[in-house]
Amino acid sequence: MLAAFIFSLGGVGGAIILVPILAALGIPINIAKPVGLFYNTVSLTGASVENIRKKRLDTKSGLPLIISSFLFAILGAYLSKFIPNKTILLLFIGFLVFSGLMFLFYKKKQQNAYKEKVSFGYLTAVGSFAGILSGLLGIGGGNVIAPLLVIAGLNPKKIAVLTAFVVPFSSFSGFVTYWAMGNVNWQLILFASLGGLIGATLGTKFMHKNIKPETVKKILAVILLLMAIKLGMKLGG
Repeated sequence: MLAAFIFSLGGVGGAIILVPILAALGIPINIAKPVGLFYNTVSLTGASVENIRKKRLDTKSGLPLIISSFLFAILGAYLSKFIPNKTILLLFIGFLVFSGLMFLFYKKKQQNAYKEKVSFGYLTAVGSFAGILSGLLGIGGGNVIAPLLVIAGLNPKKIAVLTAFVVPFSSFSGFVTYWAMGNVNWQLILFASLGGLIGATLGTKFMHKNIKPETVKKILAVILLLMAIKLGMKLGG
Protein backbone atom coordinates (compact mmCIF):
# COMPACT_ATOMS: atom_id res chain seq x y z
CA MET A 1 0.00 0.00 0.00
CA LEU A 2 2.73 2.47 0.96
CA ALA A 3 4.83 1.86 -2.18
CA ALA A 4 1.79 2.15 -4.45
CA PHE A 5 0.63 5.38 -2.79
CA ILE A 6 4.02 7.07 -3.13
CA PHE A 7 4.77 5.93 -6.67
CA SER A 8 1.27 6.64 -8.02
CA LEU A 9 1.89 10.34 -7.31
CA GLY A 10 4.03 10.21 -10.44
CA GLY A 11 1.94 7.61 -12.27
CA VAL A 12 4.69 5.03 -11.73
CA GLY A 13 4.25 1.48 -10.46
CA GLY A 14 5.80 0.52 -7.12
CA ALA A 15 7.35 -2.75 -8.33
CA ILE A 16 10.76 -1.06 -8.55
CA ILE A 17 10.79 -1.09 -4.75
CA LEU A 18 8.73 -4.25 -4.25
CA VAL A 19 10.94 -6.54 -6.34
CA PRO A 20 14.21 -5.73 -4.49
CA ILE A 21 12.40 -6.06 -1.13
CA LEU A 22 11.10 -9.52 -2.04
CA ALA A 23 14.57 -10.52 -3.24
CA ALA A 24 16.08 -9.29 0.04
CA LEU A 25 13.54 -11.44 1.92
CA GLY A 26 14.85 -14.50 0.11
CA ILE A 27 12.33 -14.74 -2.75
CA PRO A 28 14.07 -15.87 -5.98
CA ILE A 29 14.31 -13.00 -8.45
CA ASN A 30 12.42 -14.91 -11.15
CA ILE A 31 9.52 -15.32 -8.71
CA ALA A 32 9.70 -11.69 -7.54
CA LYS A 33 9.55 -10.26 -11.08
CA PRO A 34 6.04 -11.52 -11.98
CA VAL A 35 4.80 -10.46 -8.53
CA GLY A 36 6.03 -6.94 -9.28
CA LEU A 37 4.47 -6.93 -12.75
CA PHE A 38 1.08 -8.12 -11.54
CA TYR A 39 1.27 -5.69 -8.62
CA ASN A 40 1.80 -2.85 -11.10
CA THR A 41 -1.09 -4.10 -13.22
CA VAL A 42 -3.56 -4.04 -10.33
CA SER A 43 -2.33 -0.94 -8.51
CA LEU A 44 -2.21 1.30 -11.57
CA THR A 45 -5.46 -0.08 -12.95
CA GLY A 46 -7.05 1.39 -9.84
CA ALA A 47 -5.34 4.71 -10.55
CA SER A 48 -6.48 4.66 -14.19
CA VAL A 49 -10.11 3.94 -13.28
CA GLU A 50 -10.03 7.08 -11.13
CA ASN A 51 -8.46 9.09 -13.98
CA ILE A 52 -11.00 7.85 -16.54
CA ARG A 53 -13.88 8.57 -14.17
CA LYS A 54 -12.64 12.15 -13.78
CA LYS A 55 -12.08 12.48 -17.59
CA ARG A 56 -8.36 13.24 -17.27
CA LEU A 57 -7.12 10.70 -19.83
CA ASP A 58 -5.91 11.52 -23.38
CA THR A 59 -6.57 8.20 -25.13
CA LYS A 60 -5.02 9.31 -28.45
CA SER A 61 -1.64 9.74 -26.79
CA GLY A 62 -2.12 6.59 -24.71
CA LEU A 63 -2.85 4.12 -27.53
CA PRO A 64 0.58 4.09 -29.26
CA LEU A 65 2.24 3.80 -25.84
CA ILE A 66 -0.04 0.91 -24.86
CA ILE A 67 0.34 -1.11 -28.06
CA SER A 68 4.12 -0.81 -28.34
CA SER A 69 4.83 -1.36 -24.63
CA PHE A 70 2.46 -4.34 -24.48
CA LEU A 71 4.16 -6.13 -27.37
CA PHE A 72 7.74 -5.32 -26.38
CA ALA A 73 7.18 -6.34 -22.74
CA ILE A 74 6.53 -9.87 -23.99
CA LEU A 75 9.80 -9.76 -25.88
CA GLY A 76 11.64 -8.36 -22.86
CA ALA A 77 10.35 -11.05 -20.52
CA TYR A 78 11.41 -13.74 -22.99
CA LEU A 79 14.86 -12.20 -23.51
CA SER A 80 15.41 -12.10 -19.74
CA LYS A 81 16.32 -15.78 -19.95
CA PHE A 82 19.34 -14.96 -22.11
CA ILE A 83 20.61 -11.52 -21.01
CA PRO A 84 22.52 -11.20 -17.69
CA ASN A 85 20.59 -9.07 -15.20
CA LYS A 86 23.73 -7.16 -14.19
CA THR A 87 24.25 -5.90 -17.74
CA ILE A 88 20.70 -4.60 -18.00
CA LEU A 89 20.70 -3.15 -14.49
CA LEU A 90 23.87 -1.14 -15.12
CA LEU A 91 22.38 0.45 -18.23
CA PHE A 92 19.08 1.09 -16.48
CA ILE A 93 20.71 2.69 -13.42
CA GLY A 94 22.55 5.11 -15.70
CA PHE A 95 19.32 5.97 -17.50
CA LEU A 96 17.45 6.54 -14.24
CA VAL A 97 20.13 8.87 -12.87
CA PHE A 98 20.18 10.86 -16.12
CA SER A 99 16.38 11.07 -16.21
CA GLY A 100 16.08 12.06 -12.56
CA LEU A 101 18.57 14.90 -13.06
CA MET A 102 16.70 16.02 -16.17
CA PHE A 103 13.50 16.24 -14.13
CA LEU A 104 15.27 18.42 -11.57
CA PHE A 105 17.29 20.72 -13.81
CA TYR A 106 15.74 20.71 -17.30
CA LYS A 107 13.79 23.92 -17.92
CA LYS A 108 11.81 25.06 -20.92
CA LYS A 109 12.43 28.54 -22.32
CA GLN A 110 8.89 29.50 -21.35
CA GLN A 111 7.91 28.31 -17.92
CA ASN A 112 4.72 26.23 -17.75
CA ALA A 113 4.41 26.25 -21.58
CA TYR A 114 3.67 22.55 -21.79
CA LYS A 115 2.75 20.68 -24.96
CA GLU A 116 -0.58 18.92 -25.27
CA LYS A 117 0.54 16.37 -27.88
CA VAL A 118 3.66 14.42 -28.92
CA SER A 119 4.18 12.70 -32.29
CA PHE A 120 2.95 9.15 -32.86
CA GLY A 121 6.46 7.96 -33.75
CA TYR A 122 7.99 9.33 -30.56
CA LEU A 123 5.26 7.78 -28.41
CA THR A 124 5.72 4.41 -30.13
CA ALA A 125 9.50 4.49 -29.62
CA VAL A 126 9.08 5.40 -25.95
CA GLY A 127 6.53 2.62 -25.44
CA SER A 128 8.76 0.04 -27.13
CA PHE A 129 11.77 0.95 -25.00
CA ALA A 130 9.67 0.95 -21.85
CA GLY A 131 8.13 -2.42 -22.72
CA ILE A 132 11.51 -4.08 -23.23
CA LEU A 133 12.79 -2.90 -19.84
CA SER A 134 9.49 -3.74 -18.16
CA GLY A 135 9.71 -7.34 -19.29
CA LEU A 136 13.43 -7.69 -18.59
CA LEU A 137 13.39 -6.32 -15.05
CA GLY A 138 9.83 -6.96 -13.88
CA ILE A 139 9.33 -3.36 -12.78
CA GLY A 140 6.82 -1.83 -15.20
CA GLY A 141 7.62 0.84 -17.78
CA GLY A 142 6.33 3.99 -16.10
CA ASN A 143 9.76 4.96 -14.82
CA VAL A 144 10.98 5.00 -18.44
CA ILE A 145 7.95 6.60 -20.07
CA ALA A 146 7.60 9.49 -17.61
CA PRO A 147 11.03 11.19 -18.01
CA LEU A 148 11.02 10.81 -21.80
CA LEU A 149 7.63 12.51 -22.00
CA VAL A 150 8.76 15.30 -19.68
CA ILE A 151 11.77 15.90 -21.93
CA ALA A 152 9.32 16.06 -24.86
CA GLY A 153 7.52 18.90 -23.05
CA LEU A 154 4.25 17.36 -21.83
CA ASN A 155 2.55 18.60 -18.68
CA PRO A 156 3.77 16.49 -15.71
CA LYS A 157 0.23 15.84 -14.50
CA LYS A 158 -0.79 14.63 -17.96
CA ILE A 159 2.28 12.38 -17.99
CA ALA A 160 1.30 10.86 -14.63
CA VAL A 161 -2.16 10.06 -16.03
CA LEU A 162 -0.71 8.53 -19.22
CA THR A 163 1.85 6.36 -17.46
CA ALA A 164 -0.74 5.13 -14.96
CA PHE A 165 -2.89 4.10 -17.93
CA VAL A 166 -0.12 2.46 -19.99
CA VAL A 167 1.82 0.55 -17.30
CA PRO A 168 -0.94 -2.01 -16.50
CA PHE A 169 -0.88 -3.20 -20.12
CA SER A 170 2.89 -3.62 -20.40
CA SER A 171 3.09 -5.11 -16.91
CA PHE A 172 0.33 -7.63 -17.59
CA SER A 173 1.83 -8.84 -20.86
CA GLY A 174 5.19 -9.32 -19.13
CA PHE A 175 3.47 -11.11 -16.26
CA VAL A 176 1.69 -13.52 -18.62
CA THR A 177 5.02 -14.37 -20.26
CA TYR A 178 6.60 -15.21 -16.88
CA TRP A 179 3.46 -17.19 -15.99
CA ALA A 180 3.86 -19.21 -19.18
CA MET A 181 7.45 -19.93 -18.12
CA GLY A 182 6.17 -21.22 -14.75
CA ASN A 183 7.47 -18.47 -12.44
CA VAL A 184 4.34 -17.48 -10.47
CA ASN A 185 3.55 -17.57 -6.73
CA TRP A 186 -0.15 -16.72 -6.40
CA GLN A 187 -0.07 -16.21 -2.62
CA LEU A 188 2.54 -13.46 -2.91
CA ILE A 189 0.66 -11.94 -5.83
CA LEU A 190 -2.68 -11.81 -3.95
CA PHE A 191 -1.45 -9.88 -0.91
CA ALA A 192 0.89 -7.52 -2.79
CA SER A 193 -1.74 -6.64 -5.40
CA LEU A 194 -4.50 -5.98 -2.86
CA GLY A 195 -2.31 -3.45 -1.06
CA GLY A 196 -1.24 -1.95 -4.39
CA LEU A 197 -4.82 -1.38 -5.55
CA ILE A 198 -5.75 0.52 -2.39
CA GLY A 199 -2.54 2.55 -2.21
CA ALA A 200 -2.53 3.67 -5.85
CA THR A 201 -6.17 4.76 -5.81
CA LEU A 202 -5.55 6.92 -2.73
CA GLY A 203 -2.30 8.31 -4.18
CA THR A 204 -3.95 9.35 -7.44
CA LYS A 205 -6.76 11.18 -5.63
CA PHE A 206 -4.23 12.98 -3.44
CA MET A 207 -2.08 14.08 -6.40
CA HIS A 208 -4.90 15.73 -8.37
CA LYS A 209 -6.38 17.51 -5.38
CA ASN A 210 -3.29 18.72 -3.57
CA ILE A 211 -0.20 18.92 -5.82
CA LYS A 212 0.85 21.38 -8.54
CA PRO A 213 2.45 20.17 -11.84
CA GLU A 214 5.94 21.42 -10.89
CA THR A 215 5.70 19.58 -7.59
CA VAL A 216 4.75 16.37 -9.42
CA LYS A 217 7.84 16.88 -11.60
CA LYS A 218 10.05 17.05 -8.51
CA ILE A 219 8.38 13.97 -7.05
CA LEU A 220 9.12 12.09 -10.27
CA ALA A 221 12.77 13.15 -10.03
CA VAL A 222 13.07 11.88 -6.47
CA ILE A 223 11.33 8.62 -7.42
CA LEU A 224 13.72 8.01 -10.31
CA LEU A 225 16.82 8.72 -8.22
CA LEU A 226 15.51 6.44 -5.46
CA MET A 227 14.99 3.77 -8.10
CA ALA A 228 18.60 4.12 -9.20
CA ILE A 229 19.79 3.76 -5.59
CA LYS A 230 17.61 0.71 -4.98
CA LEU A 231 18.76 -0.98 -8.17
CA GLY A 232 22.37 -0.11 -7.33
CA MET A 233 21.96 -1.78 -3.92
CA LYS A 234 20.43 -4.79 -5.63
CA LEU A 235 23.30 -4.91 -8.12
CA GLY A 236 25.88 -4.60 -5.36
CA GLY A 237 24.21 -7.42 -3.43
